[in-house]
Amino acid sequence: MANAEAMRSHSELRECIDHCMACHRVCMETLADCVKQGGRHAEPKLLRMLMDCADICETSARFMMRGSDLHSRTCFACAEVCAACAEVCEQLGDEGMMKACAEMCRRCEESCRRMSGGVMPQPLNPEAAQRAADLPA
Repeated sequence: MANAEAMRSHSELRECIDHCMACHRVCMETLADCVKQGGRHAEPKLLRMLMDCADICETSARFMMRGSDLHSRTCFACAEVCAACAEVCEQLGDEGMMKACAEMCRRCEESCRRMSGGVMPQPLNPEAAQRAADLPA
């Protein structure tokens, strides 16, 4: 029974790594497409979100690939960022790159939530919360 559990766990880990790398790629492709389209697709808030999502997905995948004991924390952060990115992409369209990005972000979010093992979010420290509040939209 323990061997079956280990195989399932390894399979879920591999799947999560694959989802993170795919999400990284789709976010980068969507970013390039948004810059090309211009207008509301090139708003700084959207572009930052796509970059944030691509970066955390790549980071999370690397943590898992090297067997880091801290991968549950990066997976938790990745799930949160993927959820936010999916929401933004869904608001901008239900076809093309925006739809593909939202769908991939949702798959990555689900996979990362499973890998996070229920890690609870940590409250922002006061300085980080103030910096976030001061950022232009």
